[in-house]
Order: sequence, then C-alpha cells, then structure tokens
Amino acid sequence: MFDIFIKFFMLGWVSFGGPAAHLGYFRNAFVEKHKWLSDEKYGQFVALSQFLPGPGSSQVGFSIGYHKGGLGGAAAAFIGFTLPSVILMLIIAALSHSLTDNSLFIGAVHGLKLLAVIVVADAAWGMFNNFCKRKISIALCVFTALVLLVLPSIGSQIAVLTAAALVGRKYLMTDNLSSTSFNIKTDLSWPPLLVFIALLIGLPALAHYSPQIALFSDFFQAGSLVFGGGHVVLPLLENLVGDQLTQDSFLTGYAAAQAVPGPMFTFATFLGFELLPINPIWGALLATTAVFLPGFLLILVVLKHWRQLAAIPAVSGAMNGVNAAVVGLLLSALYQPVFSSAVINSVDMALVILGLYLLKSLRLPIVAMVALYLSAGMLLNAIN
Repeated sequence: MFDIFIKFFMLGWVSFGGPAAHLGYFRNAFVEKHKWLSDEKYGQFVALSQFLPGPGSSQVGFSIGYHKGGLGGAAAAFIGFTLPSVILMLIIAALSHSLTDNSLFIGAVHGLKLLAVIVVADAAWGMFNNFCKRKISIALCVFTALVLLVLPSIGSQIAVLTAAALVGRKYLMTDNLSSTSFNIKTDLSWPPLLVFIALLIGLPALAHYSPQIALFSDFFQAGSLVFGGGHVVLPLLENLVGDQLTQDSFLTGYAAAQAVPGPMFTFATFLGFELLPINPIWGALLATTAVFLPGFLLILVVLKHWRQLAAIPAVSGAMNGVNAAVVGLLLSALYQPVFSSAVINSVDMALVILGLYLLKSLRLPIVAMVALYLSAGMLLNAIN
C-alpha cells in the first residue's frame, strides 16, 4: 500500500494540465514505466471513467490502485494523488483573506481569473469536438446552454441533464462500446450502490440538523451530477454555493485550482474552507471527501458489470446525450461567472486571445501559462 501511495503522491506534485494531462501522466507512469497494467487494461479504465459521473482522471487513478492493491490500494492511490493539491489549496484558502488588500495578490488573482477563461474555453471546445458530432448532440448542447444562461439554477441543470439522457436514449444509441470488456472480479457491487443511494436520498433530508451535514450533502450532490470532467463541476458548485460566497472568492478558488497540480475537484477544498468558518479545516476535508465520494462508490459498483452495461445501446445513448448537454452546461459557465467576472476591459480580452493562441497553437505548458498570467496580472495591477 505504501508503494502505491508514494508513487501517486510524487505524481500528484507534478501533474499540471488538467484531467487530459493526468491520463497521460498515469499511462507513462503505470503502463510504460512501472508496468502495473497493460495498455488494453488502461484503456478500459479510461473508458469506464467516461461512462460514470465523477472526477474522470481521479477515477482512473482509483481504478489503477484497485487493480494493484484492492480497496486499500484504491484508497492509497486517491489519497496520494490528491493530497498535494489539497495541501496547496488549504494554504491558498488560509492566506487569501490576509492578502485581500495586497496589490500584488489582487493582481495575481486577476491574472489567474484570465487564465481560467482560457482553460474553460479550451475545455469547452475540446468537449464540443468530442461529444457534439451529430446534429442532435449539437442541438442538446445549444439547448442546455440557452436554458442555463436564462434560468441558472441547480434545478434547471438536473432537468436539462435528465432530458438530454432521455433524448440520447432514443436518438443517440450506439453499440460501439460492446467490445470493451472488464474482467476484474469483485464482490463489492451491492454495498457501494446501497451506500450511494442512501447518501443521495438521505443527506438532503438530514441537512437541516447541522451546517456540516448540509455542506457534505451539497458537495455529494455535486459530485453525483458531474459528467465530463473537472471543469463541469464549476457551474454545479456555483449554483449550490449561491450567495454564500462572493463571486470574487468563488473565482479565486477556481483560479487557484487551475494553478495547482492534481485534480480540479480540490476546488471543493477551497470552498469548504470558506463555507465553514467556525472550523475551516474540517469544512475543507468534508467538502473534498463529499465531492469525490460518489464517483468512487459508482466505480466499485460498475467494475464487475461494465461489459454488460456498456453493451446496452440505450445506456450508451443516454450517456451520449448527457455528454452533449454538459458541453452546453460548460458554455454557460464560461460566460457566467468565468468571463463576466474576469474580462473587464480590452487589455483583458487581448490577454485571453493571446492565451488561447499560446495554449492551442504553441502548446505552451500549463506551468508556463500559470507563471505568465500571474506575472501579467501583477504587472497590470501595478500599472493601473
């Protein structure tokens, strides 16, 4: 277990670049270097992570750990890979209030907000190319974006995702997943499913008993609804948080999540710290655990039955519909709150356009992008 933990822990400190980059790091480390699993098996883990809600790259890491060392190995992999990001987000959350009057910090945050516009725009474009290849998929994407721009709420999100699943089940059925097999043997299927259902239904009913339960419930619901990777958690959490945080605080946390290595879901660490001021460390840990937990419970449920589920055309069709809808969800988030709160003048817009060029055409590493936009933000603030 310690070997699994330490390898993922070391990886967690250098895994910049978001979910897609994490998959590359995992393959290089565990398929090519350590040879813990075959390329075929690794491809199956990636396919499974795309099929379920939750943090895709973290689910792949969790599955690799499970493959290597059972449930303990899965936990070691998750904790090892996530801990560096959690530590960094806690430090940023703790310092953010004491630095709010510091001009360099204000400039740095503005620079990271501009970087967030670039990263979310890139994610939306990449997901559109992957998930919106048919006219019906494009229509679902556009419809979702329109609804959520006009009626932004968690209820609207659930409604459009449900509608997209129903439309996809009827019109986007495919059978190209049927060749994907999964032969891991586990007897864990039913207990995790029962825990997931109990928490999904029970937590909202218990939320009024304490702010800690309410916090855990909100982030568990968000983690249960996120299809399509870390960026999609942004609009879900924004609607769940509501007026409890200012948009500046919310976007500071999101920008920080772009700047640190590891999974973007540790954005929840920052929010939990802010939302439970009576015990911020406990709030951060509760929120982090809650947002990751649904995806991991569902991974344990589906491992045994992946082949049968993936072979059902109606199921794959529903997922195709949901994937198209989350692109629209991300487009709505790109405008509000990301773009509307970050781009305030023509110089900001110029930096966004430059950043898209550097990221997409010149393939500038994300570490260099972070350094560049931190510097640009501080310079602009000093000039103004």
